[in-house]
Amino acid sequence: MKITHVDAIPYRIAYRKPLRFASGEVHAAEHVLVRVHTDDGIVGVADAPPRPFTYGETQRGVVAVIEDLFADQVVGASLLERESIRARLDRTVGNPVAKSAIDMAMWDALGRSLNLSVGDMLGGYTDRMRVSHMLGFDSPAAMVDEATRMRDDYGITVFKVKVGRRPVSLDTAVVRALREGLGDDVELYVDGNRGWTAAESARAMAEMADLGLTLAEELCPADDVVSRRWLVSRLDIPFVADESVTTPAEVTREILGGSATAVSIKTARTGFTGSMRAHHLCEGLGVDVVMGNQIDGQLGTACTVAFGAAFALTSRRAGELSNFLDMSDDLITEPLTIRDGELAVRPGPGLGVEIDPDKLAAYRIDR
Repeated sequence: MKITHVDAIPYRIAYRKPLRFASGEVHAAEHVLVRVHTDDGIVGVADAPPRPFTYGETQRGVVAVIEDLFADQVVGASLLERESIRARLDRTVGNPVAKSAIDMAMWDALGRSLNLSVGDMLGGYTDRMRVSHMLGFDSPAAMVDEATRMRDDYGITVFKVKVGRRPVSLDTAVVRALREGLGDDVELYVDGNRGWTAAESARAMAEMADLGLTLAEELCPADDVVSRRWLVSRLDIPFVADESVTTPAEVTREILGGSATAVSIKTARTGFTGSMRAHHLCEGLGVDVVMGNQIDGQLGTACTVAFGAAFALTSRRAGELSNFLDMSDDLITEPLTIRDGELAVRPGPGLGVEIDPDKLAAYRIDR
């Protein structure tokens, strides 16, 4: 189970409609497919979705750091040497998505080698998760229509609503329209992507106090330390740290510092190994967890549901697992299917997914 080669293949697949939110917008999945090859002929895969407006990584940067630095640091190592490889990669600052994709591709390769699923190797708590759908900026009518379609077609009844615009009334009106249009049987929560100040956030949450929201995520920047703590102390629902918890150390800082009361775990930025560390911290500290979405394609979503279903804490809430539905195509041979508001973990060794070589050839942009 020695690693012999690492590929980093950039590709581009358009979205049917852009996803817009406070920190940016995405018109296409401009991701990097990472493949880890072993001397047994096994190939593990994972997806790296760069988000320059959040972590500073770009598609070209992910390819460059893997090809120029990381590949040489993992080739020759065993798939079991995860801690050693993590230490080598951490000599390079940042690059969370590139590091995470290598980590997850190694887990996939290990599962294929041992004929075990990644979900079972991680914990195997359950085999499915409820699905939350993320709604980007649009008019109130369009967002209600999208949510209604997701409920009618896929049985999804949990929605994360992107907010963070100015004036705040733009977004509070949208959330109110969603509640009135969908009724009381759906769960709604909001994500500001750091778009408001703490004062604006407090005003918005007061305006929405009667709408039964269940979570509020990253309404204002974590760097606004005093005002953010003030905001969190005023809320009567969990405040989710997302962009501010890219490492286990940041999880500790945000929770113990009073800047958040819940955590979003994204396998795209902490891999499986780092996500386990974040999970165990949250479990020990007694804080809620949401499995987040980095605007993942189906491969990234397969990683998220495999991890989220592996533990009781991460499977408790609906995971953000549906935004691949907005992509015009994908790379895997058998599409993921959401039924009755749930997504099942793929059976089979590793992640249980295969890359379609013809689609990869059609969408890769390095040739």
